[in-house]
Amino acid sequence: MRILHLSDTHLDRSGGPDADGADGTAALRRLLAELAYLDDLDAVVVTGDVADDGSREAYARADELLAGYASGRGADVFYTTGNHDDRSAFADVLGNGHVQPGAVFEGAAGERAASSTVGGWRLITLDTLVPGKGYGRLDADQLAWLREQLGTPSASGTILAFHHPPVALEVDVQRALGLQNSAELADVIRGTDVQLILCGHFHLQILARLEQATVWVTPGVVSRIDLTARPGTERAVHGPSASLVHLGAPHGPLIHTLHARDPRMGETVYEADEEEMREVIERLGPRNELDPSLGVQHFGQPRV
Repeated sequence: MRILHLSDTHLDRSGGPDADGADGTAALRRLLAELAYLDDLDAVVVTGDVADDGSREAYARADELLAGYASGRGADVFYTTGNHDDRSAFADVLGNGHVQPGAVFEGAAGERAASSTVGGWRLITLDTLVPGKGYGRLDADQLAWLREQLGTPSASGTILAFHHPPVALEVDVQRALGLQNSAELADVIRGTDVQLILCGHFHLQILARLEQATVWVTPGVVSRIDLTARPGTERAVHGPSASLVHLGAPHGPLIHTLHARDPRMGETVYEADEEEMREVIERLGPRNELDPSLGVQHFGQPRV
């Protein structure tokens, strides 16, 4: 089982660079061109922030580029929502994120989760989006649906894919804007056949554990976070990245990152100081909740 794992493409309606020079469409095209010789894939999994502006045009472009790449390798593409995504536009273009799901969850607030079997593995995508915020959460109904799905083991094991990581480094913005109820998720997956959890959102790679499952956070396509910046600040740099996941091999899962050659590799996209990062955490974190009826909010940089 070989999965190409992408996240945080941040495509937009215009298909061009933003005010900081970050260009999600160009970055995705460059990455896929660099991966021309990567074949024998079973799935391409995109863990959220597919669109930067929640536009239907962005989802249609993502579908065109990724479906074209995956179909030539005999793979399907699976999508989850992220905090920059708009559920309505996502659903209009990408449906529930699966081509032919075996099971689907539709929540009262428009959440969509789905399950498919790929090469004997069960792949479940979850919806951690909290409209208007940067952090993620899985509500009780979605967790109950997940528990029901996991009640029957799959042939090879289960992979979960969603946007907000249930783990964090000792970085304030990660702790504030990750999955806020990871303990509840841990309780649901404990003792089940969940072996791997794929996430994005942080724009850098992290390897961790949640109960028996390996957690992998892939770096972003549109930009990567450079942790050599001064603590309390955030620096994003150019360099489209992805991950190749190999399951079922000895000593697996085997995971490695793939970096596209980019003339601007490592050059700064934006740099936010301590005050800006405190404001981001205050505005997008769990405190000072926004009315969910406001829908998706677009706050600009930093691109959390």
